[in-house]
Amino acid sequence: MTETGLQPEAPAPLAAEGGRDLMSKFDGLIAERQALIDTGVTDPFAIVMEQVKSPTEAVIAGRDTILLGTYNYMGMTFDADVLAAGHAALDQFGSGTNGSRMLNGTFRDHMAVEQALRDFYGVSGAIVFSTGYMANLGMISTLAGKGDYVILDADSHASIYDGCKQGYAEIVRFRHNDVADLDKRLGRLPKDAGKLVVLEGVYSMLGDIAPLKDMVAVAKKHGAMVLSDEAHSMGFFGPNGRGVYEDQGLEGEVDFVVGTFSKSVGTVGGFCVSNHPKFEAIRLACRPYIFTASLPPSVVATAEASIRKLMTAHAKRTQLWSNARRLHGGLKAMGFRLGTENPDSAIVAVILDDQNQAVAMWQGLLEAGVYVNMARPPATPAGTFLLRCSLCAEHSDAQIDTVLAKFEAAGRTVGAIG
Repeated sequence: MTETGLQPEAPAPLAAEGGRDLMSKFDGLIAERQALIDTGVTDPFAIVMEQVKSPTEAVIAGRDTILLGTYNYMGMTFDADVLAAGHAALDQFGSGTNGSRMLNGTFRDHMAVEQALRDFYGVSGAIVFSTGYMANLGMISTLAGKGDYVILDADSHASIYDGCKQGYAEIVRFRHNDVADLDKRLGRLPKDAGKLVVLEGVYSMLGDIAPLKDMVAVAKKHGAMVLSDEAHSMGFFGPNGRGVYEDQGLEGEVDFVVGTFSKSVGTVGGFCVSNHPKFEAIRLACRPYIFTASLPPSVVATAEASIRKLMTAHAKRTQLWSNARRLHGGLKAMGFRLGTENPDSAIVAVILDDQNQAVAMWQGLLEAGVYVNMARPPATPAGTFLLRCSLCAEHSDAQIDTVLAKFEAAGRTVGAIG
């Protein structure tokens, strides 16, 4: 065995005369993962749900486990009406569409879910993509072209960065949540150039929220359009659950809102909504929309049913915020270092000293029946290792109390708290 825990490597095979194996660039990743497995730790990035009993419970490695590492914020995955809608569409339209939306891939329920989005957001335009990732990829690369500028937060999600790479616009980054830096960088750009400022309501690693009100004001001062990704805020921020931009009174100011079905909606898919009068033209130019198969009818049917129920899910919103405050407050009282001073969202991040401590605590929690996400660079800011908890409206007080007790025990074992 080598120092990395891997068997000694054979020479990389040649792909062609004089070439090299293109897979060799991944050797470092392979070695790092194998070294982790060799310590006896469960691979944090290869968890298998053997059975899912409810939005908050599953069986993992044969153990009943409290789920605190999913984005099932509103607990809609087992809602009876949502499941019934999916079953009905599956029976009526079959398992798939066999085509893109531009060809034969638009079914009744694709139109219905887009109308549900228009009703939910109170807008004139809605376009559904296969995932939230594809929504960002498609919208950013299509909106901003050659000679235009995309201005984005340095801590933006990978899908936002990939959307920038897919297009031909110039990319400008500003410091995370820094309004003054955004203002400065916008001020350096040509006044007549097309500019798109891309923001996120909630940042998924630490659970912090953006000062959207000030950022949108700066963007408008410089003549920029604004796209806000509300993936981690849809369903429970704002009076109607539309997101942070609604909560901060910015309806009518944000030009495009991107979201996903895989979090509060409880299924899979992505979307963008807008009141721009030319918004429908996106369908004619957006490659990630045109050149991929559409979502199965059963999926969009569940999304429509869920979105319509979320319009009046006031009790669920209240319970989710209560759960977030309960967990955040309990962990803070124990002395854990958290990603935010206050429970700003349904994400509570526990920051650890290093990868070894993070992995050990994650493993201890899993063995105690609590599943959370372990996150590390490059998904997190440089040098930051954390355990990310995602609250659900269906978590009971008893479950939160159990989670807190398990966190305290695991934290003391690894030295994260005294």
